[in-house]
Amino acid sequence: MRLMSAVTFTLLSAVICCSLTEKLPNASPPNIIIMLMDDMGWGDLGVFGQPSKETPNLDAMAAQGMLLPNFYTANPLCSPSRAALLTGRLPVRNGFYTTNGHARNAYTPQEIVGGISKDEILLPQMLKKKGYVSKIVGKWHLGHRPQYLPLKNGFDEWFGAPNCHFGPYNGSIRPNIPVYNNSEMLGRYYEEFTINRKTGESNLTQIYLMEGLDFILRQTKDRRPFFLYWAPDATHAPVYASKRFLGKSQRGRYGDAVMELDYSVGQILSWLRTFGIENNTFVFFTSDNGAALVSGPKGGGSNGPFLCGKQTTFEGGMREPAIAWWPGHIKEGSVNFQLANVMDLFTTSLALAGINPPDDRILDGLDLTPVLLDRPHTLQNRPIFYYRGNELMAVRLGQYKAHYWTWTNSWEELKNGINFCPGQEVPDVTTHEQKEHTQQPIIFHLGQDPGEKFPISVLTKEYQNVLSMISPVVEQHKKTMVPGIPQLNMCDMAVMVSQRL
Repeated sequence: MRLMSAVTFTLLSAVICCSLTEKLPNASPPNIIIMLMDDMGWGDLGVFGQPSKETPNLDAMAAQGMLLPNFYTANPLCSPSRAALLTGRLPVRNGFYTTNGHARNAYTPQEIVGGISKDEILLPQMLKKKGYVSKIVGKWHLGHRPQYLPLKNGFDEWFGAPNCHFGPYNGSIRPNIPVYNNSEMLGRYYEEFTINRKTGESNLTQIYLMEGLDFILRQTKDRRPFFLYWAPDATHAPVYASKRFLGKSQRGRYGDAVMELDYSVGQILSWLRTFGIENNTFVFFTSDNGAALVSGPKGGGSNGPFLCGKQTTFEGGMREPAIAWWPGHIKEGSVNFQLANVMDLFTTSLALAGINPPDDRILDGLDLTPVLLDRPHTLQNRPIFYYRGNELMAVRLGQYKAHYWTWTNSWEELKNGINFCPGQEVPDVTTHEQKEHTQQPIIFHLGQDPGEKFPISVLTKEYQNVLSMISPVVEQHKKTMVPGIPQLNMCDMAVMVSQRL
């Protein structure tokens, strides 16, 4: 395993730092760091009201930057949301969905045949135009076959795994997930990279932290702009934390994992200050989807006041914690209620780098730099589209959200103890069969009712006004929607053979 001790790393960096801090100018374009958590909920941060107050570094990051309470993912499941971030396009456009079932979420298990389409353009590919060096640390989840891996899709470096840390598996039938350093397989989860399912102990977050710090150090030394996509997965079940953090949280093992991630964020931001590059590094913190309430209470997080969680298109499944940090550029302690989503990070990153976005395709992400830098803009009325698989389930415009379909999970799953909305049943809303409301959508005012518990009466003038406002937006969206070729339709156990070699 390529990992120096923390003491050696600190001493080495201190020597290099001395030669950098006084000489290093603020270069242009800025470095970009996107921190994408896994299944972390909106309500897991102290700044968003978590009563345990166990995220001091993230809370400080918000105090030094901008909090975005109305930030969304593009899909309530890991793989499609990550594909959307890196392409700036809805999963139904970039192909990260399935047509095997209506409104069915899909991801990239070991037996998936497909992956990110060769026709898509990923963020690191675009950033090369301005000389960026790009690295992903952690979970990829856009396909595990060779042609789909990060180094084939614009990244210069990778330390992590193609899938989540499910397991352990019987290697003769299904191999444990491999861990890579670039194109070299270093080992596997539960084997060379241990995760103790009984105690929850694992050093993976610390390994990912060190990899991120080392990358920043090397690029700073070489004076090259960099893009770091830091994607740890400790808060995805089965949750884990290192020995130093186990048993420390009031919230149990999930809280331990959050505390370690919070610590890691603090270390990365401190690292930027150490090298004097904080004013030339844009950092964005968010999550891939809402907390997995099905894993709770011990293995799942909090979505705050919002309904349901991961896998659903209710607010708890798609509204994410979000913090933007860029000292000297983003006003400290600011809060902006602009509707935004993870696809905006693609377009915003390109704008920061001074790169024009691709003009041969429809992009769903918008440039948020006017919002972040407090400049005049016309983004206020942009809609948020809530997709589940191949179906548009809901749309938000302003404070209003209209549900055209409702569904949590099936009665069969519920009878087997799988519940995406435990303790949150709302009659005729959290339905266990797919219910269509396209002729008369269920509408909520999210400012007054963030928990989506009290639908606006269809008999009111307010309902009619909202419907007349949202309907043209939906019609226009559907008219211009050209779905991509679905990449997540086919599974075959044979494709796992390559992972056993």
